Amino acid sequence: MKVEPADRTLLVEEYYFSRKLKQIEEMRKGGADVINLGIGSPDQPPSAGTIERLTAEAAKPNVHGYQSYTGIPALRKAFADWYMRYFGIRLDPEGEILPLIGSKEGIMHITMAFVNPGDEVLVPDPGYPTYSSATSLAGGRVRYYDLTEENRWLPDLDLLEKSDLSRTKIMWINYPHMPTGAKASAGKLSEMVSFASSHGILLCNDNPYSFILNTEYMSVLSAENAMDTAIELNSLSKSHNMAGWRIGMAAGNREYINTILKVKSNMDSGMFMPMQMAAVAALSNPDSWYEGLNSLYLSRRKIAESILEILGCTFDTDQAGLFLWGRIPDDAVSAEDLSEKILTEAHVFITPGFIFGKNGRRYIRISLCAGEDRLSEARDRLTSAKHGHSHSTLLS
Repeated sequence: MKVEPADRTLLVEEYYFSRKLKQIEEMRKGGADVINLGIGSPDQPPSAGTIERLTAEAAKPNVHGYQSYTGIPALRKAFADWYMRYFGIRLDPEGEILPLIGSKEGIMHITMAFVNPGDEVLVPDPGYPTYSSATSLAGGRVRYYDLTEENRWLPDLDLLEKSDLSRTKIMWINYPHMPTGAKASAGKLSEMVSFASSHGILLCNDNPYSFILNTEYMSVLSAENAMDTAIELNSLSKSHNMAGWRIGMAAGNREYINTILKVKSNMDSGMFMPMQMAAVAALSNPDSWYEGLNSLYLSRRKIAESILEILGCTFDTDQAGLFLWGRIPDDAVSAEDLSEKILTEAHVFITPGFIFGKNGRRYIRISLCAGEDRLSEARDRLTSAKHGHSHSTLLS
């Protein structure tokens, strides 16, 4: 007799990329050379100093035990110094910073810490799917708010003001935005803080893309009174090429941090100390580290832009972040259909925007986490598929 899964598992599906990676693996087993331009996993290593610090610390005999749930003091201080240096925000490392095993973990922890069954959570559409899945798993009610190209992918706060917000507990924002690459000005972030404050909503900014193809470092915590109503997540995954290391942080006032800690301390046993010490080294990377990384991504971005042009897509050249977001031609059936044709005909995987919400149905997203040679090869294949074969169905 089989044991039935919990009802909550019916509220979520296997992550789209998990399923797609299985398909790509099967194609590769069959001999296809699939170029994956879908996943935002940096392909470059962390700085040399980061790896050297990890190696040196891991060789010590007394660093392999359980660690504090709040991270070592040196890491909290390094995060605080980093925020002061780049965002101009003074955070108390003793109570206003909580290191996390990746900021994705923080999304779940925050949700479990603040959302009761039936509470509403405002989730951007398009947006990161984990905001909605975490809400559903915690018993909350997902309430999508629209982001549109016409409104520069920013929330329409006037429209939200006219709605019933009495049950709304959390509002997720994410600037620079994934998947669109849109940026929010300091003024817009202040407006969001004021909106959340006036309605007793916890404003949560997921902020891992600030350093990628962007030098306008913005934090929601810089807005007036933000510490009373906002929490910010950040991560070393994208900015320091450390996605697999799973090192992130939550920042906010100590009451919010302590509430999150109640959940976190029941779910993990701290982060490996040598990794924490290596993260301290990463956070002290010089400005030239970010400049070099962005030079690399800018070169790749130019090739990605040419791919979108081949496909007849339009796009904003002022995007930030690790991806390039483009609107498909009006005569294309859908982004999903176009993505599948590209995968089938050219063995190139590009993410269809529908996975980020209904407002992404006419868009596709290219990851910049592939080398220039692979991006160029993808461009050549798509050119050949579109123009070189009479049987091609691209854009048809």
